[in-house]
Amino acid sequence: MFSRAFRVRSNTAIKGCDRRKLRADVAAAFPNLSAEQLAEFIPNKEELNVIKTYCHKGEAVTVYMNSKNPVLFEIEKALYPTVYTLWVYPDLLPAFSTWPRVLQKLAGGADLMLPGVVVPPSGFPQVERGTLCAVTLLGNRAPVAVGVATMSTAEMLAAGMKGKGFAVLHTYMDHLWEYGDKSNPPTLAPLVTDSAEKESAEDEEMEGKEPVISLSTDPLQHLNIGDLSLQERGSCAILMGKEELDENRAAETAEDASTEGLQEPEDSRTPQEQMDALFNQCFFHALKCKVKKSDLPLLTSTFLRSHMFSCCPAGQQLDIKKSSYKKFSKFLQYMQHQKILQVKELNKGVESIVEVDWKHPDVKAFAVPEGFSSASAAHDSKSEDREQVYHAPEIIPLYGISTKMIPLFQESGHKKGSILSSSEVRNIIINYVKANELVDETNKNFVKVNAILCDCLLDKSEQDEISHLKWDDLLSRCLERLQPLHQVTFFGQEPIVRKGNIEPIDITIAQRSSNKKVTIMKNLELYGLDPQCVANILQQKVQASATITPIPGTKDRVQVQIQGNQIHHLAKMLLEEYQLPRKYIQGLEKAPKLGRKK
Repeated sequence: MFSRAFRVRSNTAIKGCDRRKLRADVAAAFPNLSAEQLAEFIPNKEELNVIKTYCHKGEAVTVYMNSKNPVLFEIEKALYPTVYTLWVYPDLLPAFSTWPRVLQKLAGGADLMLPGVVVPPSGFPQVERGTLCAVTLLGNRAPVAVGVATMSTAEMLAAGMKGKGFAVLHTYMDHLWEYGDKSNPPTLAPLVTDSAEKESAEDEEMEGKEPVISLSTDPLQHLNIGDLSLQERGSCAILMGKEELDENRAAETAEDASTEGLQEPEDSRTPQEQMDALFNQCFFHALKCKVKKSDLPLLTSTFLRSHMFSCCPAGQQLDIKKSSYKKFSKFLQYMQHQKILQVKELNKGVESIVEVDWKHPDVKAFAVPEGFSSASAAHDSKSEDREQVYHAPEIIPLYGISTKMIPLFQESGHKKGSILSSSEVRNIIINYVKANELVDETNKNFVKVNAILCDCLLDKSEQDEISHLKWDDLLSRCLERLQPLHQVTFFGQEPIVRKGNIEPIDITIAQRSSNKKVTIMKNLELYGLDPQCVANILQQKVQASATITPIPGTKDRVQVQIQGNQIHHLAKMLLEEYQLPRKYIQGLEKAPKLGRKK
């Protein structure tokens, strides 16, 4: 469910009455929690937020989050604990174990099949179909997944441990886990429920009899027993069919051996440390081999997209969220603190690298790894190819609740400054009209204007004249009276929310001396485009002089100026190559009209 990114609809602090209701719902859903544990789980005073989300398949999911981690999620009024909660209360749900190598498949969205479930010596916990269960890894009692049993324990055994066992809803390393502090599972030793059984197993092993598989406390132990087949007989799992799996074991051994050499140097480092090292390598590589002094000032987004990405070794991928920095701006702040470079906000909300110290010891000491093969080496030979990695930003219009509009939105739990999308505004207005029975009985295309709608949406001159509004008029008036905002998400970076509507890329034609015309472009930086890079590409394409000049009357803002009326070329580049929506480009209608050929 959370194998792909989800969209956050709203994020609000929980109210006192809702907190009490949630505590009662948790007590009903998980009756084995003691009163002390329940008070610790849903505290009275600590911060607790309610986050309404949409998953990638459109499911509406409510997430309950404490100060740093999601603790519960709710689907169709059913509560489910997250892995962060299960690490604190590991025995909250009946647990089933699987091999560590299965975890990657589960995190990718796969369900848990019964052949991948490890049969413990003491037997499975007794569950019914639809029971909420936890999934652990062999040797560690800390759950790594939450799922629903698709069949009862008796049905699992009757099916010969074949088929789907659990529909997985949430796992360690999925996007819901990434929404928290991204901590790793604790190491919890398995419970030994029957010491006599353990002793008998040891005796059998000493006598050379058929051994009983016991749960190992070493999470890597599965590499030595990957060739075992398990069959349930009574209450223990015994070895069988080892000779029949020789071919599979040989294939797995060869596969493990082929990757062992690559993994050994990184085994001692956590994934976060590995990503930090990769960012450092690509950063110094880009500064030393890609960036020139003439490129400055350089947009930070361009530096990441066009320079650092191209320095990433083949088979690896830069992901700032998997590093300790979490945001690329914080990574650059650290490098600025080391006095390697200087970053300034030349335009509102758009940062640029303005200075680099190429004599810094760290830059001089960096050596490009031998045999380096860039994942995008084919794109580095020409500047045109490098530009193909540009990704148009995702721009979403948003609306902030102003003081005048508070009465209309307070019933839905929103207050001044709350940020909503247009669809959320529409749903809130529709729900308000229906809840207050304002739909006209004679003509359902009209809405009756009550006192709140009158104060919020009508001008003083209209308040005595208008008693009904059409639905479209009602919604458009509401959007007009909200504060305009917009959210911009550049590729590989966190979303940025800015006030007002985003300024379009402005293209104008100016007259110069001797009746010469020039094409001028402004606001390229707002869309993650480097003006110098755009000027260089245009200069090559149209074979005309292109320059970067300051915008008159502004500070630290530049425009691209190119000889002639080049709007046709600009339109092709911005619309077709860069895939920017036409509504964000102003001035394309000034292109020269093509005359008929005689």
